[in-house]
Amino acid sequence: MRETGEARVAAIVGPTAVGKTSVAIRVADELGCEIVSVDSRQIYRELDIGTAKPTAAEQAEARHHLIDVADPTERFSAAMYQRAADAAIEDIRARGKQPLLVGGAGLYLRALLDGLFEGPPAQRDIRERLREEARGDGGEALHRRLAEVDPAASHRIHRNDTLRLVRALEVYEITGRPISELQNQWTGEEPRYRAVVVALRRPREDLNRRANARIRAMMEEGLLDEVCRLRERYRRDAPAFSGYGYAELWDHMDGRHTEEKALELLRRNTHRYAKRQLTWFRADPRTSWVDIAEDASAQDVADATLDIIGADQGGQE
Repeated sequence: MRETGEARVAAIVGPTAVGKTSVAIRVADELGCEIVSVDSRQIYRELDIGTAKPTAAEQAEARHHLIDVADPTERFSAAMYQRAADAAIEDIRARGKQPLLVGGAGLYLRALLDGLFEGPPAQRDIRERLREEARGDGGEALHRRLAEVDPAASHRIHRNDTLRLVRALEVYEITGRPISELQNQWTGEEPRYRAVVVALRRPREDLNRRANARIRAMMEEGLLDEVCRLRERYRRDAPAFSGYGYAELWDHMDGRHTEEKALELLRRNTHRYAKRQLTWFRADPRTSWVDIAEDASAQDVADATLDIIGADQGGQE
């Protein structure tokens, strides 16, 4: 899909716990938009509390797309996201509305706006050797090796995500360059969508406090029970559980950690993920930043976001 004369698509992005949902609902209401989620975990059914999925009330305020569209056993790649988001945007515009992209999955956003980095063709001998190594210890050794040659990718890819571990190391062996470096440098011939990208940002200490408060709220809402239900139905290595959030508590239930240690790891991994998200969006030259004061209301932030979107739309020829 390539755009031909359509208005720019607007995106509200930022790290986890920065407050994207409440701001996006206000912006969507003001502009008459429908929200297209750009979240690699909220796509999964049954993962509700641990992904901070918008509540039923929030989804009633603004229609959301690409939430609860995959089973936990399904690997939802960036290519699959691109196709699904294209379809959602086409549907929204066909009904006379505009999409508002909202989320923190930078790779999904880049796939949608710019296209996909496909990398070199697979080499069967390398791939089979790496897969055999992964079968031996579940990917632990591959993850350690990836951390040595491509720390950025190792932070993004969980040790249980064998498919992505193998591909990242395969690309490194073929090209001699980290896949994260190749992905960051790659751009398509032209953008698939013209976009105004607004990123929300808070001081590090404030963001970490908000993340910790969210984790406490999740526990009070029944996150342990949610993990227990998922554990009864699915394997630990299902794609939905490859990132932070569920892995720590799952390991606690398997007896690897105390609950206190699991929560400590969850807080640490959440903070690290937020830092990586900020790094990703800083690298995108399209990004316009809204710096949020601790006492700012969601409406204050929405107003600042609307100013940026309005200025961009007004400047189009």
